[in-house]
Amino acid sequence: MNNDSTVIKELEAQRYLAMRQGDLPAFERLSHPQLTYVHSNGVQDSLSSYLSKCRDGLYVYHRIDHLIHQVRCSGDTALVFGEMSADITSHGVAKTIHNRTLTVWVKAGLQWQFFAYHPTPMAKPSAL
Repeated sequence: MNNDSTVIKELEAQRYLAMRQGDLPAFERLSHPQLTYVHSNGVQDSLSSYLSKCRDGLYVYHRIDHLIHQVRCSGDTALVFGEMSADITSHGVAKTIHNRTLTVWVKAGLQWQFFAYHPTPMAKPSAL
């Protein structure tokens, strides 16, 4: 495994920890200003709109389990293929979600930034 893959795995752990803890400043520091965040219901957010919705309590993460299957790096882009299972409150409704995930990180200068997220709902969770 190359060093970039190791760094990306650590950044993914930091991102999910920030989400669980509601640490929006940490989430923002990890994110690219042009972030595209797609939710499992197809709703798409920018970094600004996602942070605003989290501040307003529209997305609250109670539990998140995340498994990385593979990290593929090519130049200044890293693709993270994985699974995510979570208990959340979305717009006041408690939900449990199970998704396959594709996360994109880009390297801006010397720093990797969270650039895009796209989940695909799964019928049942695998063992995380």
